[in-house]
Amino acid sequence: MNRFLADLCGMKLSNTLTQINGDGDDGWGLFNEARRRMAAGAPIQELTIGEHDIRTHQSILDAMHISASNGHTGYAEIPGIQPLREAVARRMEDRTGVRTTPDNVLITPGGQSALFAAHRAALDSGDTGLYLDPHYTTYPGTIRAIGAIAKPIFCHSINEFQPQATDIRAASNGARSLLINSPNNPTGVVYTEDTINGIADAVRDADLWLISDEVYDTQIWEGSHISPRALPGMVDRTLVVGSMSKSHAMTGSRVGWIVGPEIVIEHLINLSTNTTYGVPGYIQDAALFALDQGSALEQEVAAPFERRRRTAKTLIKRQNTVALVPSGGAMYLMLDIRQTGLSGIAFAQSLLDVEEIAVMPGESFGSSAAGHVRVAMTLEDKAFEQALTRVLAHAGRLSG
Repeated sequence: MNRFLADLCGMKLSNTLTQINGDGDDGWGLFNEARRRMAAGAPIQELTIGEHDIRTHQSILDAMHISASNGHTGYAEIPGIQPLREAVARRMEDRTGVRTTPDNVLITPGGQSALFAAHRAALDSGDTGLYLDPHYTTYPGTIRAIGAIAKPIFCHSINEFQPQATDIRAASNGARSLLINSPNNPTGVVYTEDTINGIADAVRDADLWLISDEVYDTQIWEGSHISPRALPGMVDRTLVVGSMSKSHAMTGSRVGWIVGPEIVIEHLINLSTNTTYGVPGYIQDAALFALDQGSALEQEVAAPFERRRRTAKTLIKRQNTVALVPSGGAMYLMLDIRQTGLSGIAFAQSLLDVEEIAVMPGESFGSSAAGHVRVAMTLEDKAFEQALTRVLAHAGRLSG
């Protein structure tokens, strides 16, 4: 057995697999360190990942239990059960005004699976896929995981992290796709109408696929969410990624979707058949139940983050070391800590060591977010207020 394992370890792995993280790490180093300290008994307060402090609503779990108890535990339809595809199609049509049918919808095992499938639809191995920096940590790795080249387009704090059409055009030569995310993780920025129109113009001019990650579309505090699928000339070149994770606190249930042209969905069903083989039926039934509750349940899940954002804005106004990136959505705050003289990585490490509070360094999300940290608003209201107060005080001490 040991000889077999030794031989196995000597086998060459595929370049696609070993290059998923590129030349760096996966950006999760400090998070993993915080989790190790927690496992050892340290009282770490986590403001790291987008995991709700509330659990999935009991009524959704009841629907899941009833479905499983009634026998929906076998193989489910690979494209998704028809009622759920219909519900997602109605949801998309209501939000965009664009006619959407179940044939435009593929149900996937979470938003991450949808991101992978969308890029597999848009790119061949060796093609170039564009993504915006700052970015959710998996974006470049998702592109590399299909053997494509991940190319960042840098968004800058001077522009409040709104992507610029001129930068997209400058990067688009030889590219096949662009991945965007509004409301944005990590910055919380909601792209303006001018920004979305500029993106659409650049994508049409460069003949790119647009992959629009809209998993935070129910978490809008200022401004409004505009799906590029609704813009002229975009419906046939846009793949929209959605998920139940953030809107309904169903992160562990792993149910998401892609909305796109029918011919794309037809081929992605073939991909699902040969990879994931669909999503468990009882989970799909629970997702259907959740969507059928309408916006009231979505607002209930989103409300704590809006409250905490108001609290954060009040606290930040009382000091002059840390600046809040202007943001209008999602469950995160992006804090500019450059006045401390530290990088985001160094500040986050210091905060963990001194205050036992874990945040994500801006550098985990790309070089454009250097000198920032991302704070997830995922502690109960009072605990969040106390933790953020300590974060700001720590920054003040470091700045002298």
